[in-house]
Amino acid sequence: MESLGVHILAEFYECDVKAINDVKIVEEALLQAAKVAKATVIGSSFHIFEPHGVSGVVVISESHLAIHSWPQYAYAAVDIFTCGEDVNPMDAFEYLKKRFKTKNATYQIVQRGQLNLPTLSGRKS
Repeated sequence: MESLGVHILAEFYECDVKAINDVKIVEEALLQAAKVAKATVIGSSFHIFEPHGVSGVVVISESHLAIHSWPQYAYAAVDIFTCGEDVNPMDAFEYLKKRFKTKNATYQIVQRGQLNLPTLSGRKS
C-alpha cells in the first residue's frame, strides 16, 4: 500500500542503563541515527528527568525521531517517523538498537497517510 510516510514504533528492552540515562549520549545517538538513515536534521530538543529518564526529539525534514527512556527498567520507547523515498528508517532503528546495546527489541511499522484509500461519500477534499 502506498503511503506518505513510515512510522516505526520501537520497544527497546534490556538496554545499557547508563546510555539511556545520559542526555548527551541519547541526543548524540538520535542525531547520528538520523544521519545514518540519510535524513536531513533540522534541530533537536532533549531533557533529563530527576531522578532518571530522558526524553527528546530530533526534527528532520522528513519528520522526526523521538525517545523516552525508563532506565530503572532498562527500557526505551523510540519513534522513527519518516517520509520520502531517500530515507531508510530501519537503518536508524538498527543503529539505535546497537548504540543502546539493546538485548531485546521489537517494533511495529505503521504506514502514515495511506494513499489510494476509498473516500467517504459526500466528504469534500
